[in-house]
Amino acid sequence: MKATIWHNPKCGTSRKTLAILQEQAGIELTVVEYLKEPPARAKLAQLFKDAGMTPAEALRLRGTDAEERGLPDADADTILDAMAAESKFMNRPFVETGKGVRLCRPQDVVHEIL
Repeated sequence: MKATIWHNPKCGTSRKTLAILQEQAGIELTVVEYLKEPPARAKLAQLFKDAGMTPAEALRLRGTDAEERGLPDADADTILDAMAAESKFMNRPFVETGKGVRLCRPQDVVHEIL
């Protein structure tokens, strides 16, 4: 099984999710440090759609200036544009496998797509 994690090594939940993936036998794992390699706007839209989330539900508020910028009340296109421009606004970690996509908060959610 292939799995991709959009990972931030400074995030404890992201590190725990990565550890779960690394412990699974037979997983071909791709780790994308999304703050260094931001996903394109189209990829963000696809991840959120496949996770059954809106961009607003995937918006990271903590540790960002999203609220000051009015992003929590913005439309989906504005939020996607902000995330594509500054990946710090993307909540983490997202994991994508052939079985789906999940925002793995808490980390055990990853088991739903393994």
